[in-house]
Amino acid sequence: MEYYSAIKRKKIELLVVTWMDLESVIQSEEIKSLLSLFGGQFTSSQETYGKSPFWILSIPSEDIARNLMKRTVCAKSIFELWGHGKSPEELYSSLKNYPVDKMVPFLHSDSTYKIKIHTFNKTLTQEEKVKRIDALEFLPFEGKVNLKKPQHIFSILEDYGLDPNCIPENPHNIYFGRWIADGQRELIESYSVKKRHFIGNTSMDAGLSFIMANHGKVKENDIVFDPFVGTGGLLIASAHFGAYVYGTDIDYNTVHGLGKASRKNQKWRGPDENIRANLRQYGLEKYYLDVLVSDASKPSWRKGTYFDAVITDPPYGIRESTRRTGSQKEIPKGLEKCPESHVPVSLSYHLSDMFFDLLNFAAETLVLGGRLVYWLPVYTPEYTEEMVPWHPCLKLISNCEQKLSSHTSRRLITMEKVKEFENRDQYSHLLSDHFLPYQGHNSFREKYFSGVTKRIAKEEKSNQE
Repeated sequence: MEYYSAIKRKKIELLVVTWMDLESVIQSEEIKSLLSLFGGQFTSSQETYGKSPFWILSIPSEDIARNLMKRTVCAKSIFELWGHGKSPEELYSSLKNYPVDKMVPFLHSDSTYKIKIHTFNKTLTQEEKVKRIDALEFLPFEGKVNLKKPQHIFSILEDYGLDPNCIPENPHNIYFGRWIADGQRELIESYSVKKRHFIGNTSMDAGLSFIMANHGKVKENDIVFDPFVGTGGLLIASAHFGAYVYGTDIDYNTVHGLGKASRKNQKWRGPDENIRANLRQYGLEKYYLDVLVSDASKPSWRKGTYFDAVITDPPYGIRESTRRTGSQKEIPKGLEKCPESHVPVSLSYHLSDMFFDLLNFAAETLVLGGRLVYWLPVYTPEYTEEMVPWHPCLKLISNCEQKLSSHTSRRLITMEKVKEFENRDQYSHLLSDHFLPYQGHNSFREKYFSGVTKRIAKEEKSNQE
């Protein structure tokens, strides 16, 4: 399914057609990030996100709009908007007021064109479609109709609201515009996890991977790092956009593609199931730097700024455990170093500690203006904005919710480095008023499974009745 969003710029108005299988905030933030990447700015005269499928925005130029569509997986198509209204009469009046000199380049006698009808939440008969097209005869079309290979495609787009159980007789809004470009939705299918060579229990959905790369403003020749790399799904999306990718993970078997397979009817992983093979599958191996076995709580990096983006999905303790290396015993200071052959014990890694370590790492290693993009799991009944981890070097850009269940969700957090890291910044969170709310993340696993247990008990009780 799809819905339509109106986008406006200083010189021309643009209409963007987006998909409605994701929360509108995630979609709008992807568009904001891409506009920022290409030198545009996202401004709106409407506050209707989530309430209406049409957004009126501002984009500086058509070139920026085309660049946007080369990257976005949230938008389906973009149109130059010639007119709109709440009724056919308002639409026709708007079209008559549109400057003729802006129409002429696309309507002259040497051109070919066709007109299409798109409706949201309603199906029209062929007769109704023809009637709507015939009503546009007042427009100065001088070219020839070509339904197969037209030079210019025009569309009438009608919005009948979001409720499929209450479809109005007349549309809420009607738009008419010239098609400019399509988005990159096909990437979701071509990079589908179902077709991927190497996957795991928590491999990120292809669509969300591309959205995260866009939130991170990943571009050609960037260096992108994932400290919880898993099977490398986030690296693949960044590599597709021309970035060099690098990652670490504490799980030796995952990094080296060993152990039990995650696919149905396959017991063990094959000899060439690894992250590098995934990149090779998509023709992206040249962007692969390396993947190492490493503990995210003890990054083995020299001080310096290495990365343009840190994009990651830390484990929540549900399908993958949260672990770090350490010892149950107290180790005297100065004896922390172990012989090369020593395999350290794996300990529990509290979520609050994990996110503080992640923010500190990003603050230390990101270039100025670089972005950190990660998922934050939350227990919905107790969630407040104060629970989002904070760092003096990082500015919060966006905070988007994706619901997981009736009582849990995860927030897609995007932050940007705005100041150089200093040693005193490392423990600044301890002085923050938000320190106690942060620690609420540590019980996410217990709260998640308590909700599951309650739901199962409720279902069993209703079945018995």
